[in-house]
Formats: sequence, C-alpha cells, structure tokens
Amino acid sequence: MRRRPYSIPVEHLCSEKRPQYESLRNAFTLIELLVAIAIIGILVGLLLPGVQAAREATRRTQCSNQVRQVALAFHNHQNQFKHLPSGGWRFDTPPTYVGSNPVIGAEQRAGWAFQLLPFIEATATWQAGVEESIGLPTQVYFCPSRRSAQTITVPDNYDPPITGGDITHALIDYAASNRDGTGVVRRFSPRRMRDILDGTSDTLLVAEKRLNVTFVGTPQDDDNEGYTAGWNTDTMRSTLKQPLPDIKGLGDGDDRFGSSHPGLFIIALADGSCRTVDYSIDSEVFRQLGDIDDGSVIEEY
Repeated sequence: MRRRPYSIPVEHLCSEKRPQYESLRNAFTLIELLVAIAIIGILVGLLLPGVQAAREATRRTQCSNQVRQVALAFHNHQNQFKHLPSGGWRFDTPPTYVGSNPVIGAEQRAGWAFQLLPFIEATATWQAGVEESIGLPTQVYFCPSRRSAQTITVPDNYDPPITGGDITHALIDYAASNRDGTGVVRRFSPRRMRDILDGTSDTLLVAEKRLNVTFVGTPQDDDNEGYTAGWNTDTMRSTLKQPLPDIKGLGDGDDRFGSSHPGLFIIALADGSCRTVDYSIDSEVFRQLGDIDDGSVIEEY
C-alpha cells in the first residue's frame, strides 16, 4: 500500500501568529498623535487671521456700497424735489403724514433717513404710516461689520405719544453731516446742492457713526431714537470732534463719526463719491470737510 505524502493543512499555515511588534508598527504612538494635533493647531492659528481679514474686507466693501447708495439717494432726492432732505425737527417728533401721504420738505419733522426711503427701494416703509415706518428696519442702513438689521423697544416718548406705551424703533449705523449747523444737512429747512459753496468734492455728506458696541441692541443715548429721529445724535454727528473707532465698556458714541472697521471709517462726499478715512485725519481738515462754505482749501487726507 502506497503512502500519501505528508502535507500541512493550509489553515495551519495561515493561522500562524506574526510577531507582536509588526502589528504595533501600523498604529500611532501617543507622541505622534500629540505632534499631529499641535501641527494642526498651528496651521489653524496661521489661517484664521487670514480668513477673518478676508471676511472683514467683504463686509467693508458691502458697507461702502451701502454708503454710496445713501449718497446717491441724496442726489435723487435733490433731482426729484429740488432740494436735499433736512435734518428734521426733534428726536420726539415722529414722521409727518397728511392722510396716508408722507410730507415733503420743511414741514417733514422726521430726519433725513426717513426722507430718503423712496430712493433706497423702501417706498413701502415710507408709506406705511407713523408707527409702522418707525419700527421697520432697512438693511441698507446697517453696517455688516457691526450688526444686521436691528430694532429696539423703548417707552414711547413722542409728543404727542403714538402708542401710549412702548414703541419699536428701527436703528441706523450712518449719520449725516453735521450737528454743528454748518453742514449739508441742517435742521428744519432743507438745503440745495447749490448751497455747497466749498465744492461737493470737498464736503462731507454722510458717514458711519461711532457707537459703544457693548450696548448694541440695547438703548444707548445715541442709538435709541431710531433712524427717523430728527436732529439727534442717532442720525446726525459732529465734525468738530475727532472721529474714533467703536468703544467698549462705559459711554456712548460721544457725537462722533466712527465705525466697527479696524483703523478707518467710510464716508460719502457731497459729489456722491465714497472713500475710507483713517482715524488719524487732522482734526482741522475734518472740521473743514463738514463745513459747506468756510472758504478753506482741503488738504490731502
């Protein structure tokens, strides 16, 4: 009887154990894992400022476009009504209507931002009636670096009262020039473009306003009466004061122009052009920009 050749079963060959150190080679050690995490953290730290800077640049461009749109609205108001909007009457005088129609000209007690509504694609808000128009925010009036469209609810201080209780105010991040009475926008009676004797390219029209960002969204003295406010720091600012960036902590915007953008704020001149201005602008040059007929020659800024 012939013997079969001896053979080892295949399963025995496959089940033979590998040395333990070979399996360990395929895993991360704790030190390697920590090094990888540290490298990722460094890369994120390097990339994050660039991402934030790119986002701020986008927001600043959007803000500049909005300021330009507001300046164009001033020009369209002049073209249609033959005068610029006024600064309104008082903070406690609501928009003036005859029936359902907003009043045009010197008898309109609300400020310039209300008067410009038909020229920034907000005619429906302009025609909505007193209480509704006061409380409806317009996106064009909000700097995207600071906030989205925002309202606050405060006691009704209008004379006479509108609700007899609380009322909602839509806010604004831009202010006209100037509270000193020498600018393009003045109290009570409106000016015309021809009144700007120093030249429209050398005269400030509208710009961003300074706020205390700690209290954004809550009533602060210059951000509580809303965009319809007449002759008030909510909608008018002074060029006699040096512009400054937003603050945190105590205080308010202090009647100053300024912004949430790092190192600069955005302005529109009376010719409709827009530009950025550093906070280091000479105080006398800034005062001259706010005056429509002081006869000065504006230096480079």
